[in-house]
Amino acid sequence: MKPLVSIIMGSTSDLPVMEKACKWLEQQEIPFEVNALSAHRTPDAVETFAKEAKGRGIKVIIAGAGMAAALPGVIAASTSLPVIGVPIKGMLDGLDAMLSIIQMPPGIPVATVGVNGAQNAAVLAAEMMALGDEAIARKIDNWKASLGAKIEKANKELADIKDYKFKC
Repeated sequence: MKPLVSIIMGSTSDLPVMEKACKWLEQQEIPFEVNALSAHRTPDAVETFAKEAKGRGIKVIIAGAGMAAALPGVIAASTSLPVIGVPIKGMLDGLDAMLSIIQMPPGIPVATVGVNGAQNAAVLAAEMMALGDEAIARKIDNWKASLGAKIEKANKELADIKDYKFKC
């Protein structure tokens, strides 16, 4: 089995956020890999990773980063693969990371999800791959259909609450 998605984080301190992407891809049975690489502490390794990812069969890269959040952009500068940035909440509630990720120069796009939005990054990566893979497209369709069922169940549970005198 070869990974289709590569999940990269600046350090293992980002794992509590990024594992949401891992868990979603695992549930959907989409092969992925996980690595810690730092744009500032291991810049040569980041560049080598980005340049070799496509040749290894990677289709989409998810890169989580906090504070200066350079990792997604540095990766995007060295590959033609789509890169999805996950701003990680840090010093300014993640606003610093989000602004760093979305302010990319022309020709170096990085898709960006919300702060700590690693699961959405995994969904977006799968949606990108689904354009050319019917099996992944079906998995996404089934998963999205289940979202409505969860809300319907929650609404029924709310209707059954009888603990309030003025609840109609």
